[in-house]
Amino acid sequence: VWFFFKQLPFTLLPTGDSGTIRGFFIVQEGASPEQQRQLQTQLDPILQANPAVDKYFTVAGRSGLGAGVFTVLFLKDKSERADIDTVAAQLRKACSSIPGVLPTLNPQPVLQINIGAAGSQFGRYSYVISGIDPNEIYAAADKLGAKLRDYPGFASPPRSDLFRATPNLDIQIDRDRTGTYGVSTTKLEGLLRAAYSQNYVYLIKTPDDQYQVIVEADDQARASPQDLREVYVKPDNGNAMIPIRAVTKAQEKVGLQSVNHLNQFTSVTFGFDTKPNAALGDVINYIQKSAAEVLPPSVTGELQGEGLVLQELFRALPFLVIAAVFVMYVILGILYESYVHPVTVLSTLFPAVVGGLMTLWLFNSTLSLYSVIGLFLLMGIVKKNGIMIVDFALHRLDEGYELREAIHEASVERFRPIIMTTLAALMGALPIAFGVGADGSSRRPLGLVIVGGLIVSQLLTLYITPVIYLWLEWFQEHVLDRVPFLRSAHFHEHEFTHKPDVRHPAPATTS
Repeated sequence: VWFFFKQLPFTLLPTGDSGTIRGFFIVQEGASPEQQRQLQTQLDPILQANPAVDKYFTVAGRSGLGAGVFTVLFLKDKSERADIDTVAAQLRKACSSIPGVLPTLNPQPVLQINIGAAGSQFGRYSYVISGIDPNEIYAAADKLGAKLRDYPGFASPPRSDLFRATPNLDIQIDRDRTGTYGVSTTKLEGLLRAAYSQNYVYLIKTPDDQYQVIVEADDQARASPQDLREVYVKPDNGNAMIPIRAVTKAQEKVGLQSVNHLNQFTSVTFGFDTKPNAALGDVINYIQKSAAEVLPPSVTGELQGEGLVLQELFRALPFLVIAAVFVMYVILGILYESYVHPVTVLSTLFPAVVGGLMTLWLFNSTLSLYSVIGLFLLMGIVKKNGIMIVDFALHRLDEGYELREAIHEASVERFRPIIMTTLAALMGALPIAFGVGADGSSRRPLGLVIVGGLIVSQLLTLYITPVIYLWLEWFQEHVLDRVPFLRSAHFHEHEFTHKPDVRHPAPATTS
C-alpha cells in the first residue's frame, strides 16, 4: 500500500472535458483601452481559425486583471474535435505568435472548488506568499517566479498578481493650504473617492431587482491627469469653490496597480495550471521545494484553493481510513460479541485496497478525490464477503459442528451469493472504468479502483478468510476464552469429536 501511495500521482479533481476554455491574454502593464482593443482584433482571427472552437467571446480591459483581454471559448462536440487539453495547447501556441502577449488558457473542470484563492484568475491553482515588509515580499516574488519558470510541468509559466509598472497619479494633500482655505482632509478624500472610484453609494432594492447608485465624474472630466485641475471642492466655511489644485500636488509615476493582502499581510499570489500528464501533487512538491530555497525567513508561502484542499485531503486520508476501520470493528464486535471475528471480516479489506491501488498504477491513472471515494465504496462492498462466511460459520458452530468443518461448509455454501454480489458490483463499475458517458474520463479512476479491488479481493479472500478464521478462532479458544471478560458469546468447549448429521439424521432402531 505504501509503495502505491508513493508511486501514484496525486490530484484533487481530474479536469475532464467540459468543452469550455477560459483564458486571459496579458499584455504590457499600463496599456491603454485602445491598445487592448487592437489586441482583441488580432486575437479574433486566431480563435476563429481553430476548427475545434464553436463559439467564443472576448472582453477587453476587464477590471481587476491588469491590461489584457479576457475570453471564454465553447468547443464543439467531443466527436468533432481533439480532447480539450490538446485544443488548449494549440490555441496557446497560436496566440503566442502575437508579440508581447502572454496567453493563459485553462480548460474549465466539470467540478471546481474555490476557497478564497485571490489572484487565481491566472490559473486553476494558487500559491500565495505573504509577509510584513512589502519590498521584501516583492523581491521574493521575483525570485520565486524566475525559479518556477524552469519547471516543465506547468501548462504556461506561472503568473503573479504583482503589477508594478502601472501608470499612477500620486496626489499629495498640502495640509497647510487645506487649513488656510478651510477645506477638511476628510471632505477632500471623499470628493476624490466619489469622482474616480466608481463605487456605489446606495443600493435601491425592489421586489424584482436591485440597483446601484454610483456617483462619479463625467467621462470627459476624467479622461487625463490634467482634468484633475478642473475639480473644485467646497470649504467647510463659505460658499466660494476652491480648485483642488490649490490644496494638492499631483505627480504622474509608475507603480503598483494594487496592494493585495492575505490575513492582513501584504501578499503576492501565483496562479498556475498543470499539463495533462503532470500530477498536481508533483507540481506542488516542486513549488514548496523552490519556495524553501528562495524565500527569506520573514516571508511565508502557502497553497490556496484546490491545491490547499488536495494537501489537506491526503494529509487527513490515513486518519479517515483508520477511523472508518475502527468504526467497522466496533460495529462488528457488537454484532458477533467477539474481539477476534471482526478482524476476520476486516482482513478482506487489505487485498481489496492493494488491488484497487495496483489497478490505478497499471493503468497510469491518478489518485484523486474520485479514487478516494472509490476506495471507501470498495471497502464497504468487499466487507460483505467476510461477513457472509463468518456469520454462516458461527451458526454452524452453535449447531455443534467442528471448527474446520464449519468454516469449510460456510465457504462452500456462501460461494454463490458472494460471487453474485461481486459480479453485480463489478458489472455496475465496468462502464465507469471504461469511461463511458459524458465526461467519463474524469470518473474513470473511481471505476478502476472498484473493478481492480473486487477482482483481487475475490481471488484472494475466498482462500485467505477461512485460514484467518481458523487462526483467530484457535486464539480465541486457547487464549481469550480463558479470561471471562474476553470470552466470546459463541464460547464452546468443542467436546464434539464429530458433527451431527443435521441434514440426514440416523434412523430410529428398535430392540
